[in-house]
Amino acid sequence: MSSSVLVTAERSAGLLVRAGWYVELTKPRIASLVLVTVAVAAFVGNWGPPSPWLLWHTLIGTALVAGSASALNQWAERHSDQRMPRTADRPLPSGRLTSREVLVFGTSLIVTGTLYLAWTVNLSTAALGLLTWFLYVFAYTPLKSVAPINTAVGAVAGAMPVLMGWSAVEGSFELSGGGLTVATLFLIVYLWQFPHFMAIAWIYRRQYQSAGLRMLTVVDPSGMRAGVQAVVASLALLPVSLL
Repeated sequence: MSSSVLVTAERSAGLLVRAGWYVELTKPRIASLVLVTVAVAAFVGNWGPPSPWLLWHTLIGTALVAGSASALNQWAERHSDQRMPRTADRPLPSGRLTSREVLVFGTSLIVTGTLYLAWTVNLSTAALGLLTWFLYVFAYTPLKSVAPINTAVGAVAGAMPVLMGWSAVEGSFELSGGGLTVATLFLIVYLWQFPHFMAIAWIYRRQYQSAGLRMLTVVDPSGMRAGVQAVVASLALLPVSLL
């Protein structure tokens, strides 16, 4: 094998590795859950399978917006991520990608995703996507180092994909029509996140504390307040789901 072929192969392998780092920034596992939520809301809102092309465009645009939110969340938390073993190996704190590369990548995704949703789906879905991104990047992320209310704010952002999927096929949320249904779906996803978040916050409470993040399990090390929030939200899911 010639040296030029080896160099080409090495460059290709290097590009694939770097592409993998950028994909890692988008948190694919979380993004996949977001897309499932959008798809389910679209099916319910349409009372059956929506247009395949409409659903495809909605999922593509949502994936771009969600990827941007995850990337810019890591950009904003790059210093605290370095102090937590759970996150120290992410592309930015580990030094695999630079701060500028992540910032450009995240910004490009939100611009592209918003324009894509506006062009291929509708303006309301694009606006909801942008609002979700704003809540996650500019409200939830900075609040993590300020007050434990960050969980309640982050749960709103986490439930917003329900509205995006519904808006893609319906475009409105009248309470006289399907508004109660979409509100119920929103509340189910919103409430579910509290036991989920509190479990993670309890497991990694010492890491959160060393990183300076004001999670409820850091503010109240006994875990009582976190436990109460998790149980109350779980119990609330029962009557809400009956709606």
